[in-house]
Amino acid sequence: MNQDFSPDRAACGFARDIPLVLDAGEAAALRAGARVGISAAHESAHLHVAGAAPYVDDVPEAAGTLHAALAPSPVASGVLRSIDRAALLAMPGVVAVLTAADIPGANDCGPVIHDDPILADGTLRYRGQPVALIVATARDLARLAAARIGPCLDIEPATPVLTAREAYARGDALLPPASLIRESAPGALTAALAAAPHRLGGQFSLGGQEQFYLEGQIAYALPTENQGLRVLCSTQHPSEMQHLIAHALGWRSHQVLVECRRMGGGFGGKESQSGLFACCASIAAARLGRPVKLRLDRDDDFIMTGRRHPFEYDYDVAFDDDGRITGIEATLIANGGHSADLSGAVMTRALCHLDNAYYLPEVAINGFVARTNTQSNTAFRGFGGPQGALLIEIVMDRIARHLGRDPLAVRRANFYGVASRNVTPYRQTIEDNVVAALVDELVAQADYQGRVAAVAAFNRSNSVLKKGIALTPVKFGISFNVPHLNQAGALVHVYADGSVLVNHGGTEMGQGLNTKVAQVVADALGIGFAAVRCSATDTSKIANTSATAASTGADLNGMAARDAAMTIRNRLADFAAARHGGEAADVQFANDVVRVSGIALAFATLVRQAYEARVQLWSDGFYATPKVHWNPKGLHGRPFYYFAYGAAASEVIIDTLTGEVSLLRADILHDAGRSLNPAIDIGQIEGGFIQSMGWLTTEELVWHATDGRLLTHAPSTYKIPTANDCPAALHTRLFDNPNTEPTIHRSKAVGEPPMLLAFSVLLAIRDAIAATGGPGADPDLRAPATPEAVLDAIASLDAIRP
Repeated sequence: MNQDFSPDRAACGFARDIPLVLDAGEAAALRAGARVGISAAHESAHLHVAGAAPYVDDVPEAAGTLHAALAPSPVASGVLRSIDRAALLAMPGVVAVLTAADIPGANDCGPVIHDDPILADGTLRYRGQPVALIVATARDLARLAAARIGPCLDIEPATPVLTAREAYARGDALLPPASLIRESAPGALTAALAAAPHRLGGQFSLGGQEQFYLEGQIAYALPTENQGLRVLCSTQHPSEMQHLIAHALGWRSHQVLVECRRMGGGFGGKESQSGLFACCASIAAARLGRPVKLRLDRDDDFIMTGRRHPFEYDYDVAFDDDGRITGIEATLIANGGHSADLSGAVMTRALCHLDNAYYLPEVAINGFVARTNTQSNTAFRGFGGPQGALLIEIVMDRIARHLGRDPLAVRRANFYGVASRNVTPYRQTIEDNVVAALVDELVAQADYQGRVAAVAAFNRSNSVLKKGIALTPVKFGISFNVPHLNQAGALVHVYADGSVLVNHGGTEMGQGLNTKVAQVVADALGIGFAAVRCSATDTSKIANTSATAASTGADLNGMAARDAAMTIRNRLADFAAARHGGEAADVQFANDVVRVSGIALAFATLVRQAYEARVQLWSDGFYATPKVHWNPKGLHGRPFYYFAYGAAASEVIIDTLTGEVSLLRADILHDAGRSLNPAIDIGQIEGGFIQSMGWLTTEELVWHATDGRLLTHAPSTYKIPTANDCPAALHTRLFDNPNTEPTIHRSKAVGEPPMLLAFSVLLAIRDAIAATGGPGADPDLRAPATPEAVLDAIASLDAIRP
C-alpha cells in the first residue's frame, strides 16, 4: 500500500512541502538508511512546475549581446554561386553577414565523417540548409533579414532526390552497405528458404519522427579573456560541442568551455545536431568579440535539423508449421539525408536489434543508408533499435495470420532460449534472458486470453467499429555501439559543513539523471538527499565525456559518481577509526550519522573533524563498462553489456469509416533491474511508450514531392500525442529482476527500451483491420498508422475479397 512518508520529507531533499509517496518496502528501506530504490521526486520538479527552472534562454544576457539567425536555402539541390552581402548588411540592425568563407577553421560539424558543412560551401544539399549567418542587434531583426535572403542568392537549381527508395535504386549511399550474416554452414540460408514448408516475402514502410523537444536548439557564446569562449548550449554532448567549436575556430579545446545545466528535452536531437548552432554562435562571437545568442524558432528547427531515420524494408522469411522461423533475409534501407551524421551507428544498432526477442537460426540482414536531399537524419531515442525490431514483429504477425494461429503462440515459439537457441545473429550469447517469464506474468496480469475472446466477440457483433489486441515483447541491448564511448567521469566535493556537490559528465534533459546520481552519492555517504546537489555539466570539470545517450546515463555516471563518493567515504572511515578507535571496515554511515566504536557522530561533525585534520574531502571517479567489444567490419562481438526486457499488451478500437484509432487500454511490464528510483523509471517507461505510439500512429512527416519542402514543420501540421491520446486504462509495473551484471545497484537502463513497447499498439491496429476481412486476412498497413493509412489498409483487404 502506498503511504505518505511525510516525516522523512526533509531527509529526502524536498526544498518545499511536497509529499513523498512510497510503498511499504520503500518506506522501510528509507528508514534503514537506503537512498536508492526510493521514489524520490525529480530534483528540479518544484522548479519545473513553478516555471523557475532556468534554461539557456533564461540566462540574463550580458551587455552588448548580439543575436544571430540562419538564412536557409530556398532549394533542395543546386549550386550557390554568390550571396549579395551588401543588400543584407543594409537591412535594419544587421551587424554582420557571415558565410562559409568567414569560418577560420574547418567548415564542418559532422560527428564521425567530415561531410557536413556548417554553412553551405557552394553545393546546396537540402531545402532549409543554412547558407549564411546573420548577426543583428535584436533577434527579430536577425530573423527578418534571414527570411529575406532569397533575392540575395544567385543559385543554379538541380533536381533533388527525395526518397530512400529512389536513392537505393540509384545506388547512392552515404556509407558503404553493411551486412550481418550468420549461417550454420555456407549456403544454409538459401537452403532454408528453399526447403521451408512456408515462406513469406514483402515490403514495409516506416516513417521518421521529429524529436519535438520543448526547448528548441539554442547556443549562447560569450568571449572570455585571452582568446577563449564560454558557450552555454542545449546539448546532450558538451565535449563534442567543445571539439567542434575548437575545430571551426582553428583553436585548441582548452580555449572553449561548454556548459549545460539542463535541456528542455533532447531525445537524441541534441546529441550531434546541436553542433551546427554551437559553432555558428561561437564563430560570430569570436569574430565580433561580443556575446552572440542563436535560438531557433520551431519552424526553423524543423526545417534545419534531422530526426529519426525513416526506413524501408524488403524481406523473405521461411518458417515451419508452428510458425518457427528457419531462415530470414532482409534489407533495411534508411533515409540518411544529405550527410552521414550518426547514420552508420544507427544502422548498426538496427541490424543488431532486428532479432528483438527471437532466435533466428539462419539470417542475412543488409543495411543501406540512402543519400537524399533532405535534412540529415540523426539520433532519436532508441537509435535505430526500434526500426530494426519493428520489422520482426511485423513478420511474426504475418506468419501467425498465414498459419491461422494466435500471434502470441507464434512469438513464444520463436523466443530465445536459456540454455540453447540463445546466440544472437551478431554472435553474442544471451546470458540474462527472462523474456518468457516476463511475458507469462504480463499475460496473467492483463487477462490477455480473456480479452482476446472478448475482442473477437465484439467484432462479430459490430460492423463499423472493430477492436484489436496484441502483446509484443522487448529485448534491448544496453551500451554504446562504439566500445570506447562506454566511459564516464565524476567529481564529488564534500564541504566542511557536510554538504556535497557532484559534477558528472552526463546531461540532464528531464529524464532524472541528476536525481539518480544524487541518490547514488547520498546512499554511498549515508546522508539525506537534501545534502547532495548536482551542478551543471561543464567541460572544464569533466573532460572527454560521452554523449548522454544509448540509455547509459545512469549506468556510466552513477558508477563514476559512486566511485568518487566511496573514495571519500573510505578516507572518512580511516580517519574515524584512527581518531575514535576500531577498524575502518566497521565504521557505518547511515541516516546522516556515522557510527564508530560505539560512538555516534553526525556526518557533518565527522567531516569538520576530518577537514581540520587535513583529510582530502574531494575525489574524482571513473567508470568504464567491462566486457563490451565489437568487430565493426564483421559486425560481431559483444556490443551490449546486458539486455533490458519488457512486454506490453494493447487494445485498440478503430472506426472503419473514418480510419480513426483510439487506444483503449495498455498493460506494461518492464524490466528496470533493481530500480534506482521506481517513480522516475515508471515515468520514463510510460513516456517512452506514448512517444513511440505517436511515432507509429500520428506523427507523419510529409515533404513536397518535387521541391523538397518539409510541409509538416509546426504543431499545426505535425501531430504529437497529447493527454487525450493516452489510454484511460494504463497499467504499468516493474518486473522484479535484479541485473545479473554488477551495474549501479543492479539497476537497468530505462531510456530507450520502452520505445519498443508501443509496437503492441501498431500490431493491435493491424489486428482490428484484419477483423474487417475474412480468415487469414493480412492487411497492408504502413506506419505511421494515420487514419489515411488505416483506410488504405482496409481497402487493401477489400481489393482481395471475393
